[in-house]
Amino acid sequence: MARSPKHAGRTALVTGASSGIGEELARCFAVGGFDLVLVARSADKLRALAADLESAHGVTVRVQPSDLSQRAAAAGLGAALRRKQVTVDVLVNNAGVLEQGVFCDIAPERHAELIDLNVSGLTAMLAVFLPGMRERGWGRVLNVASIAAFQPVPTLATYAATKAYVLSLTESLSEELKGTGVRITALCPGITATQMVSRAAAANDKLGNLPGFLIGDAAQVAAEGYRACLRGEVIRVPGVLNLASTLASRATPKWLLRGLSGAVTRRAL
Repeated sequence: MARSPKHAGRTALVTGASSGIGEELARCFAVGGFDLVLVARSADKLRALAADLESAHGVTVRVQPSDLSQRAAAAGLGAALRRKQVTVDVLVNNAGVLEQGVFCDIAPERHAELIDLNVSGLTAMLAVFLPGMRERGWGRVLNVASIAAFQPVPTLATYAATKAYVLSLTESLSEELKGTGVRITALCPGITATQMVSRAAAANDKLGNLPGFLIGDAAQVAAEGYRACLRGEVIRVPGVLNLASTLASRATPKWLLRGLSGAVTRRAL
């Protein structure tokens, strides 16, 4: 199949592309005619996806296995792409991890892993690729956050805090980048049917009993994120219920929001 001419000549780098929302975002960009750089730890899954996208959409797909929780990973990735003369026009920061449970029951090293990838890895990728976009006068960034970014979430305390960081950073950079031709978006999905959520549900039976209407579809979430990214929206919350809850959380006093979150969590989990 011939590639779409709409974005021919531009390249999107997608982290966490081996499954879930990241894989679906890669598909969205391939359909749009973007060449791709796929990044995740699982090289075999990336190669299989790359072959599928190249065959289906006629785009060029490069595979760059990397563990972005490692301190030098982003810089190494940037250097490797410069050697290959690959210019990144769109950066999709989707790689992330989740841990559900009482804070004191989670191992200290696991808290560090969440921060290393969700915060440090994402920030390092921005530091490596944003300056080039600004110099060229065009670029797009999609940071995958969560509706957990808008409020405290007991039993997801560290995860929610990392996503609050992602949202705050995105909003700050959206102002810094005004007038440069570079736009940055935070995609804030709710609970979505992905492997990461499935693993959390396996560790907590009550999560597996959530009604279906509360669980988003990864392909639909990715499609909304793709469109919002290209339009340059600052925040995109997929789903009417998710959007309503985030708007309510921003209008609710912090002390009340904390109390409600704690009461709901203690009852449900």
